[in-house]
Amino acid sequence: MPGCNFIKILPSVFLPVAGALSFLILFFQPAVNAQTTPSVPSMSDSMRLKSRTRLISAVHIGGYGIAMGGLYQAWYKDYEKSAFHSFNDWGEWRQMDKFGHVFSAYAEGKASLELWKWAGMEHQKAVWIAGLSGVAYQTIIETLDGFCEDWGWSWGDFGANIAGSGLLVSQELLWGKQIIQPKFSFRRKQYGDPVLENRSDSIFGKSSAERWLKDYNGQTYWVSVNLKTLFPESGLPAWIQLSAGTGVENIYGARSNIAYDKNGNKIFDAAYAPRYRQWYLAPDIDLTKIPTRKAGVRMLLNMLNIFKFPAPAVEYGNGRFKLHWLYF
Repeated sequence: MPGCNFIKILPSVFLPVAGALSFLILFFQPAVNAQTTPSVPSMSDSMRLKSRTRLISAVHIGGYGIAMGGLYQAWYKDYEKSAFHSFNDWGEWRQMDKFGHVFSAYAEGKASLELWKWAGMEHQKAVWIAGLSGVAYQTIIETLDGFCEDWGWSWGDFGANIAGSGLLVSQELLWGKQIIQPKFSFRRKQYGDPVLENRSDSIFGKSSAERWLKDYNGQTYWVSVNLKTLFPESGLPAWIQLSAGTGVENIYGARSNIAYDKNGNKIFDAAYAPRYRQWYLAPDIDLTKIPTRKAGVRMLLNMLNIFKFPAPAVEYGNGRFKLHWLYF
């Protein structure tokens, strides 16, 4: 089956956004050079900041192009192309894809923010560029979905993108830090049953990279809050967090566990497996609170903080509680 023609669509949606980001970067460059030191920066400081700005510009534009190529290989190449259209997918996948959009827009914006901070850009301008970058990157993906026959532009996805970037931007503007931190964890599911394993291979992919992107049964989305921030007089370590998460189990189709081919013939039936949501409560570690004097290490810890640290967890799902001694 021919794939959704990603290569033909990409220039029309990617290049204008890349150009817009480049314009924003160049427009704000005087502020980048002026804010790092209270006095007039030396020539060497000015050249260093300009060099960093150009480097981060290249990372944003080139890195995103590479990421899109990888996403095409993992997701789009096996789907047919159609005219641009929209559809309502709110009832699909128990909304796990919506959690994914919120997290992705937030994570992309957070990574962008850390890079611009390293480059020396003034904080408020860096926040807005980073937040808009997260929305722009995800909107490109949503536009590509709109050209694929099996999917379409989803207003629910677009709203989730706005929510993810909005969470990042609003916290930075209100508090200058991220008190509410979306996080992600993944474990590759071993289904045991050959029928379920074959079904998972067909809709989620066989490789670990494909499963990481598509297998909602193995994904968990979290929100972590720093306890020291909530209870400043508690004497708790600054790096301790409390995290609430959600996942799903027995999801082998968008709306049900029964699948038909284009001729109406039943090709898969796992209606016996109950589809349900899982809720988790677990401790977490705030990597941003780990002391370091190295700017590069600090930037790396801030970026890695989007992943939930493995820890014991309590799960509630399908009407019962379950304890995990180590959950990721």
